[in-house]
Amino acid sequence: MDQASYGQFCPVAMAAEIVCTRWTALVLRELLCGGRRFNDLRKGVPRMSPTLLSKRLKELEDAKIIRHVKDARTGASEYVLTEAGEDLRPIIMAMGNWGQRWIDSNLSLRNLDPSLLMWDMRRNINPAPLPKRRVTVRFTFPEAAASQRDWWLVVEPDGGNDLCQVDPGHDIDLFVSATLRALTAVWMGHSSLAEAEEKRLVEIVGDAGLARTMQAWLGLSVFARQGPAGRAA
Repeated sequence: MDQASYGQFCPVAMAAEIVCTRWTALVLRELLCGGRRFNDLRKGVPRMSPTLLSKRLKELEDAKIIRHVKDARTGASEYVLTEAGEDLRPIIMAMGNWGQRWIDSNLSLRNLDPSLLMWDMRRNINPAPLPKRRVTVRFTFPEAAASQRDWWLVVEPDGGNDLCQVDPGHDIDLFVSATLRALTAVWMGHSSLAEAEEKRLVEIVGDAGLARTMQAWLGLSVFARQGPAGRAA
């Protein structure tokens, strides 16, 4: 970080030296969204190399924004935000809201990534509309590469959610086949599930109750409520 210093005493410059290095804001986004373990953080930034992620985490630790701790129950290594790290929450959220409001959705929808979409969906599921039993939903993106085409989302009644790329062996309650762009647009709040179904970009087959309430339990991105400039959310 010293080599990238702006050489200014201004607090904006000093904060930018920490927060504005490449990938750092996205790592902070993952931490603020509840990521604590290295592998979970990697799932939120799938195109970031493990080496660079380790480097950014060390820089954030040196800056007293996170602490590296051991889970008392499992002994696993975790990263937790300090008070300084939590203080960044409104800043990172404001960046996301600004991007949702002012950046053309057609530009953002060029950056499609099934693993990131499914990971975001998994951690934002709203269990309230779901039945009090295990629910398994299979998502298929027909145009995606074979390794990224099929995903199984398993929601347990105790609130635990699991995301699999290999069939977990449970009975499937709902089959969802969609173009990656269409489901990403729904997730980001650029269109509704009903609109995507009407255009035959999304096909839902299975439990009628789950299909009917999918827009509600899908949860959507934390930025989906922020409408684009010139239109109410």
